[in-house]
Amino acid sequence: MINLTFNLRNMKKGFIKAILKAEQTVFTFKDLFLMWDGIDVNTAKKRASYYVRSGNLYSLRRGIYVKDKKYDRFELATKIFTPAYISFETVLGNAGITFQYYSQIFVACYQTKEIIVDRQKFVFRTLKDLILTNSTGIENKGNYAVASPERAFLDVIYLSKDYHFDNLSSINWGKVDEIVPVYGENKRMRVRVNQYHKSVEE
Repeated sequence: MINLTFNLRNMKKGFIKAILKAEQTVFTFKDLFLMWDGIDVNTAKKRASYYVRSGNLYSLRRGIYVKDKKYDRFELATKIFTPAYISFETVLGNAGITFQYYSQIFVACYQTKEIIVDRQKFVFRTLKDLILTNSTGIENKGNYAVASPERAFLDVIYLSKDYHFDNLSSINWGKVDEIVPVYGENKRMRVRVNQYHKSVEE
């Protein structure tokens, strides 16, 4: 009995060490299950619940956990629905292409939805699967993916008929030309891109 208790305690410590050593700050239940290789789903659920109760993990949303309150919100944004990447006004604002400040985080994914998690608003916008899963113009930040300014610019054009950009001077039009084919044979897209390009040159 003593040996069994000792082994269980060591096992618990081993599970939490795997989480603490991980570079990521946000975990889905699937992440934990794969990390805890060798246990079944029910045991993994009990283990996750135990760590939440003991304060070693925080549950932000059903099936999503963080190590502490210093987690990366961009990482969380791309864990709620997958596949997903940071794009639209979030990227454009950071790049100085749009001037209006948005507190919400904009994400490209397979559905349109607005969600508030831990007082942070996430705005999800739908892109077709062939676009969403094409990595052209998408930067891998390790624990999440984010659109380049050129990709975010094109994502916005793809979903918006008329959009005002405050400053397109930093756009690399060569990169834009490389990314445009991601959206298929979309003549409207190409016409709009040319119009925006000309407006910068004038």
